[in-house]
Amino acid sequence: MVRRHTTALRASLIAADVLGAALLFVLVSMARYGADWQAEWHRLGIDPVVAASAYGVGWAVVVGLQGLYRVRARYALRSEAWAVVRAGIVLGLALVLYLFLVHVSNASRLLIGALLLATVVLAIGSRLLLRSGLAHLRRRGRMTRFVLVAGAGPAAQQFAARIERHVDLGLRVIGHLSGPGEAAGQVTRPVVGRLDDIERILHEEVVDEVAVCLPVAAWNLVEPITTLCASEGKIVRIPADGGPSVAGGYSEEFDGQTVVSLVYGPDRALSLFAKRVIDVLCAGVGLVLASPLLLSIALHVRRAEGAPVIYRQMRIGLNGRPFEVLKFRTMVPDAERQVAQLELFNEVRGRAFKITNDPRLTRSGRFLRRTSLDELPQLWNVLRGEMSLVGPRPPLPAEVRDYDVWHRRRLSMKPGMTGLWQVSARNDPDFDQWVQRDLEYIDRWSLWLDLKILALTVPAVVSLQGR
Repeated sequence: MVRRHTTALRASLIAADVLGAALLFVLVSMARYGADWQAEWHRLGIDPVVAASAYGVGWAVVVGLQGLYRVRARYALRSEAWAVVRAGIVLGLALVLYLFLVHVSNASRLLIGALLLATVVLAIGSRLLLRSGLAHLRRRGRMTRFVLVAGAGPAAQQFAARIERHVDLGLRVIGHLSGPGEAAGQVTRPVVGRLDDIERILHEEVVDEVAVCLPVAAWNLVEPITTLCASEGKIVRIPADGGPSVAGGYSEEFDGQTVVSLVYGPDRALSLFAKRVIDVLCAGVGLVLASPLLLSIALHVRRAEGAPVIYRQMRIGLNGRPFEVLKFRTMVPDAERQVAQLELFNEVRGRAFKITNDPRLTRSGRFLRRTSLDELPQLWNVLRGEMSLVGPRPPLPAEVRDYDVWHRRRLSMKPGMTGLWQVSARNDPDFDQWVQRDLEYIDRWSLWLDLKILALTVPAVVSLQGR
């Protein structure tokens, strides 16, 4: 349970420590030796690039040895700051020993002292800012995953309490489902329903994970619960005393307790973290580079069609999260009110709506749709973390309400600006085939597949297949 949720945090801390320490090495060297700092290091027989890199890696190693990359149930600034200071002392001793062994006796002791002090101060400050920032975002519901606890007995309450103690995991318990013979009145957290209501709760609430903590008398319900969660792409956690062993799971230790985890979808935590890093970098660079084009389109739409320029529409994202998708306006202002009149002309078989020659399109909107330029503002949705560059397209709330259970698994991955069905079956009129392509993407997901889809998107856009 800890592995999936701490990988991104650990990777971020390690990367920040390595890069921050290496940068400090350069800055302190420049402050001590001036513009010719590299020449001074070469004079000592040390390559400055290698030295900066080694210093950054060495700092991350000693920080790791102090246990600063482990998740704690409780965070105390004083103890963490003291651990950072100890790491600085250890690294300082290691540097002195290294310089002695390689017979570098004329290295600046002032530089080494200033460098270690600056590194310790930066590490303490960055951790304080990171935790404060994460706490702020999670109070606003960002970077938070929501857990539904199946069970309301003592074991379920204890497990929920364990989750809540580990605030670094970014997990929030939304409530309990009471099982047979469990009294809802004895639970301190909200009881959102009974086990019979689980499908309704999964559809009405944002649920990322389901923790199954049932008494032995109700263990026969574990399999139906896991089967339902599998069909919807929900992660299932079963503590050792909360249910029988289930095939297909893997065991983890969480706060001293063995937990069996069943993950239905991509579970390569480092790759998923890398996917998010790529999204942020590409969306940020894309917004900057495309800013003249974005401004030109905005001015043209404003002049030709009037306000508003940006069209905001509620869509459903990861595991049911609602968000406003951004697009350049391509339709007349009352387009949504005309949907009922045009249902007869819908070209999609299933729970979606699309017309090739949609009469609601404006003149400029028709061009923007064909070139897919209307979707460029969604780079902002990607930057905000509501979307990814690649993933299933975000559906409308009304479409999701009519989904079959198996359709809902397409919500188990963050929606994207482009996806597998857009580059392989864009004009297929069968909605079920769209979903099949999305599920194929989820089941086959890898960074390489994302890059391949992005590459195939270019000719699809150039061929003016948008509609």
